[in-house]
Amino acid sequence: MAARGKKPQTSWSPGTDDYRTALVDQNPWWSSGDVPQALAQTQERTLGANLFRVMQDGVGRQRFHVVIGPRRVGKTTAMYQTVRHLLAQGVSPRRILWLRLDHPLLMRVSLGDWVSTYARHELVTTSEQPTYVFLDELTYAEDWDLWLKTFYDEAWPVRVVGSSSSTALLRDRHVESGVGRWDEMYLSPYLFPEYLRLIGNADQISTESTLAETIRANATDSSSAMAEPLRRYLLTGGFPELLLRERASDADERSRLLESQSTLRSDAVERVVYKDIPQAYGVDNPMALERMLYVLAEQATGLLSPKNVCADIQMTTPTFERYLSYLERAFLVFTLQNYAGSEGTKQRRGRKLYFVDGAVRNAALHRGLSPLDDQGELGVLRENLVAGHLHALAQLHQTRLYHWRDGKTEVDLVYDDDLGPLAFEVASSPRHHRGALRDFAERFPRFRGRCYLVAPGASYEPPHKPLNKPGLISIELLVRCAGAVAERALRLRLGVDAS
Repeated sequence: MAARGKKPQTSWSPGTDDYRTALVDQNPWWSSGDVPQALAQTQERTLGANLFRVMQDGVGRQRFHVVIGPRRVGKTTAMYQTVRHLLAQGVSPRRILWLRLDHPLLMRVSLGDWVSTYARHELVTTSEQPTYVFLDELTYAEDWDLWLKTFYDEAWPVRVVGSSSSTALLRDRHVESGVGRWDEMYLSPYLFPEYLRLIGNADQISTESTLAETIRANATDSSSAMAEPLRRYLLTGGFPELLLRERASDADERSRLLESQSTLRSDAVERVVYKDIPQAYGVDNPMALERMLYVLAEQATGLLSPKNVCADIQMTTPTFERYLSYLERAFLVFTLQNYAGSEGTKQRRGRKLYFVDGAVRNAALHRGLSPLDDQGELGVLRENLVAGHLHALAQLHQTRLYHWRDGKTEVDLVYDDDLGPLAFEVASSPRHHRGALRDFAERFPRFRGRCYLVAPGASYEPPHKPLNKPGLISIELLVRCAGAVAERALRLRLGVDAS
């Protein structure tokens, strides 16, 4: 396997001490035969419990897998758990190669040289006995996309899983290279059903193939016991490190909230703004990017006004649009376009903005304790929670999520699933008017009988299609259903029985 592509500035061999030390440090199972507990927690998400299955699938050519998602959601942990499963399946420790590609030494050598030299000197690999290659922070490697294309097209005997906390480089460079060669798997922050399992609540949601069917199948399920767990989840956020810490701690609500904001401020905001995005795009003024993020956080769940943001922080509109795309690709925020009924007439104007997790918004704004008692803050977090769950589901189901606004009439979230389209208006009370939902269904008849008002603690009411009467659903039941369908979609992509 001769390395191909751009010549690296530095060469290495297994006898080179510094490089050998870096490899040994990153692959502790070579000596111990196991993954240290500190790297692979016992608690597994769906990806960490099942990714090894598709890596070992011996049928046909094996696509590679790239795990994408925000920082601190457990991508690296899921990969370490996959290593642990492979070892348990009898894979030789020497056939598992881990490369953390943001390591200073590893960045000096081409990805192809690392893989080919290791395989050539360490062991003989074949398609029946491949090397399992784990590439953490994949996009830090120069020409990573061309090397993955080379590995696949030349049938190198490797099975590859990579991770990236940013699509900044991933999406710009893989359009041609990635087609048919690797799959992207989106790992969101913990969804509410995952959090319930984490705290020992085995949620009994009957999961169907679509969200619409799942809601109907669980219409009689009571969510009365979910209000307190949802509040804790809402304030802490869906980041595994924080949730595991919360489970092991007896800290009060105020302390948990402040700790969440401090951790996310450092790990999920500042690292992205001051390292990931500048590294990907050469942004030379990350402080302007941070100021923009602060202003966006104040507008979360509302209509995005580029003109007002630009006036506030003295930024040109082209720069704003460019920076916004960076923040979206780094999984801090996402925007929803105005629903127009067809892809050809979708509207760029009137976008709504959400954070991938409401707790990140709190951290960006230094909100402190205000979310505890401020009903306006809680309303923003609730709507962002619903949007985040539907966004995660749309990523895995490969469907589209929109909002709709016509004049002063607005529907918060339009889930455009061909098999079961739904529309939702998120409110603080079940008594909130439903006129906008009726108007939306009149304009777009495929949504008749598929519109819901979402409110905390609401008792379920089905939509009435002939009368065009929107239904009612509790936020607790909706996020349980959306989270369960998202997990089912991921299991299907991993080839696991989704029943």
